Amino acid sequence: MMREIYPCLWFDGRAKEAAVFYCSIFPNSRITSESPVVVNWELNGKQFMGLNDRRPKDHFNETISFVITCDNQQEIDHYWNHLTSDGGSENMCGWCRDKFGVSWQVVPAVLGKLMSDPARAPKVIQAFLKMRKFDIEKLMNAWP
Repeated sequence: MMREIYPCLWFDGRAKEAAVFYCSIFPNSRITSESPVVVNWELNGKQFMGLNDRRPKDHFNETISFVITCDNQQEIDHYWNHLTSDGGSENMCGWCRDKFGVSWQVVPAVLGKLMSDPARAPKVIQAFLKMRKFDIEKLMNAWP
């Protein structure tokens, strides 16, 4: 019987630093165990594993990202600002990278509703195609 599925991320010797960084951003988060090779942590109850190894490997890219759904602009600002700080970067349409190169999508929870109406969705899409960090007020204004 399979108990769970969780990601294992390669941090080139910086897994503990990454775990501390992420646990400082997300509520209900903690480091659960660590060894010289592996650090395990939870972000809001979801398990993650970080692998320490200094051999060159593939780097993170946007083919895999973590989605954070936010109830309000304050939450979007919180996650966006922390994840893009200290060497992170902003991309378009709610995508960003943190200082370790991990990709994130910081999106408003209401986006699914805004995109569900075929008559209104094109205006919402046009609005968010111009955004880096999502602005809920501008999205709502595009959905008359």
